[in-house]
Formats: sequence, C-alpha cells, structure tokens
Amino acid sequence: MKLKEAFLSVFVLLFSIIIHSQNPLNFGSNIRTADPSAHVWQDGRLYIYASHDIECQEDFWMKDWHVFSTDDLINWTDHGAVLSVEELSWADNYAWAPDCAYKNGKYYFCFPAGTGHKDRVNPEKSTKWMGIGIAVSDSPTGPFVDHIDAPLWTEPYANDPCLFIDGDGTPYLYVHGKELDYKVVELTNDMKSIKGDFLKMDMGGYKPPMEGPWIFKRNEKYYFTMPENNKVLTYYMSDSPKGPWTYKGMIMDQEHSSNNHHSIVEYKGQWILFYHRWIYTGDACENRKRQRHICAEYLFFNEDGSIKPVVRTDEGLTKKER
Repeated sequence: MKLKEAFLSVFVLLFSIIIHSQNPLNFGSNIRTADPSAHVWQDGRLYIYASHDIECQEDFWMKDWHVFSTDDLINWTDHGAVLSVEELSWADNYAWAPDCAYKNGKYYFCFPAGTGHKDRVNPEKSTKWMGIGIAVSDSPTGPFVDHIDAPLWTEPYANDPCLFIDGDGTPYLYVHGKELDYKVVELTNDMKSIKGDFLKMDMGGYKPPMEGPWIFKRNEKYYFTMPENNKVLTYYMSDSPKGPWTYKGMIMDQEHSSNNHHSIVEYKGQWILFYHRWIYTGDACENRKRQRHICAEYLFFNEDGSIKPVVRTDEGLTKKER
C-alpha cells in the first residue's frame, strides 16, 4: 500500500510539472501578457516584467505593467500591477514593453508610455507620441514610483527599452524608435537622465528594421538580440556593449507573420529564452482572433559562443534537449 501511495505521489508531482510549466506559461492569473523582460536578482528568484494586454483592447491601448516571479520555473506568483499610466503625469496610454535593472541598492523600472492616437487609415492625422520613463523601488516587485516625473527625453519618439547594467556598474540604455535604432546611450549614476548623446553603433553594415532590443553578457561576450523585421529573433556579438557588432543570424523564426518580443537570461546554470506567441484563444474578440501569451524555451550555445537556433514547443521548459 505504501509503495502504491509513493508511486501515486510521484505521478502527481510529474503530472503537475508537465501541466504547469508547458507553454504558454501559467502565471496563476487569468490575464494576457506579452513582452517579457526576465531577470534574476540577489534573492535567487527569477522575475518577469511584462506588459498587460487588456482583453480585446483597441490597437494596443495598454494601461499597466505586471511582474511575476518563480523559484522553480513551475509555480509562479503574480505580484500584480507594479505601475500604471494612471500614476504618470506625462502619459495616459501605451504601457508597452518594459525592462528593469538593479543598481545602487534600488530597482529601476524602465518603461515606455505615451499619449495621443495612431490613425492607421490617415497616418498624417496621427497624434501618437511615446517616451521612456524611469521608476524606482526598494523591492523587485514594487510598487514603483516615477523617478523624475517626466520622460528621459521628449524627442525623438521611442519605446521598447533595454536597460543593461555592465559589470563595472555603467548603465546603458538601448531603445527602438525614430532615428534611435542601433544606438546606445549611458545613463547618469543617479539614473535620472541620459549622459551625453546617443552613440551610433557599428553593426557591420547590416541594420534591418527592428524592435525590442535585448542585450546580455556571457563569457565576456556581449549579445545584441532583437526581433528583426519585428518577427524573426536574430543577434549580433561584440567584445563591448557599444560594439562594433558582428551579425550572427537567427535565434527563432517567425510565426503567423506576427511580432515577437523576448528576453534571455541565465537561471541556475541554464539559459532561457522568454518570448510571446500569438495564440488563437477561441474567445469572442472581433478585433483580434489571436492574443499574446508569454512562453519560454531552453537556449543553448555552441563552443564558439554562438546561439543554437530555438524552436517553439508546446512542452516549453519541460523539454530540455541540447
């Protein structure tokens, strides 16, 4: 009898692992999520800072950002909305892809937000504007408070920030925006303003349309990754966070001709790619048949540091193959 009970306990545990860590990730709350920014902080937990798709939202009119955390990649905690556009004096919409960084004993939440309306039929009538803000907290789960009560700059238009803190403590900011793709700028030590002008990086002559850059470091090599043409995840490598960069090719191919947005992080010795998929939900949503959901896959490197291509799976983090 005891043997049977032990067998059932193991079966239930394995079944639970398969159910809870398959794609899309189960954050324990019934909300749509996208644009995952993954980080591992001093407490050893893995955190995902994400944008929140309101059900059947109009043209990506998004109002707040959520953070989720885990210590086993199976059970996730939704810490709720850590910041909302209602708390900003300079924006009221477009709570898009965020990032977060740890510096000076504080957590800095870097986010895009904006105002106005994008007229897709008559673009010349559009009033949409977006800028990059910085919020601060003593906790990785917030609540975060606007650090400067203003965007870091007002022109040109920008979104999709990646806030990368190098080993020497230097904060680098990469964004997607008008005339800002493939550029980098340092932030001041107090994280309240940009330091000097944006630097145009040497990308080796290849600069395709892009969004959402993500920069990370591994074995003294820097990786500049992005959704090329907004859909295919590709990457460059360099010996410096400012380049020059060498183009290396594809990480993950496109799906459904839909955009992708991602992050890459090492957790307990294993590298993981977080991304979002557009999944048909079957819900009654006239303006959007597929909706975005955060997923994850293990990511592996070749001996020379190049990234092995990643294929989307339904198993996600339950499938670990080199």
